[in-house]
Amino acid sequence: MKLNNNDKIVEMLKSDNLKDAGFRLLLKEYGDALYWHIRRIVVGHQDAEDVVQETIINIYRHIDKFKGDSALITWIYRIATNEAVRWLQRQTNFFQSIDSVSPQLSDKLTQECDIDGKQAEVLFQKALLTLPTQQRIAFNMRYYDELSYDEIAKVTGKNINTLKTNYHFAQEKVRNYIKEFAI
Repeated sequence: MKLNNNDKIVEMLKSDNLKDAGFRLLLKEYGDALYWHIRRIVVGHQDAEDVVQETIINIYRHIDKFKGDSALITWIYRIATNEAVRWLQRQTNFFQSIDSVSPQLSDKLTQECDIDGKQAEVLFQKALLTLPTQQRIAFNMRYYDELSYDEIAKVTGKNINTLKTNYHFAQEKVRNYIKEFAI
């Protein structure tokens, strides 16, 4: 039986002799998608790099817990999403919600983007940053990563109907934000 790339990656990661090669293959296959998934949550490049590192460490530590009940990318996204949310939580004060960091994320977006020629993209990203974190995560996974609601539910642990509602409200809020602030 021929192994697909996911099975090959998992087998290599679980093997002491092939673990390094497995991580190289994992990063080759999923590195860009993982980085951009995290970056859409935490916004800043350096912050995304830090969260990617934490994600890779957790994959390394917990690869034996991967049972293959879901796709490898779903399991990786779950770890990445949890790490990104933890990072957001560390940016808040004790009595704040993680949604309170949106203004700082918006400032970071403006600082890291070359505004010339990208005004529509920046406006769209700022609209996303006005969303509550769970809506933003659901929107990003559906819109950018093109995951099904079932896959998003496996990543986030949320109910499919809740995700559909979050996505619908996110679309409306983004649409309204863009209508209000478009030049």
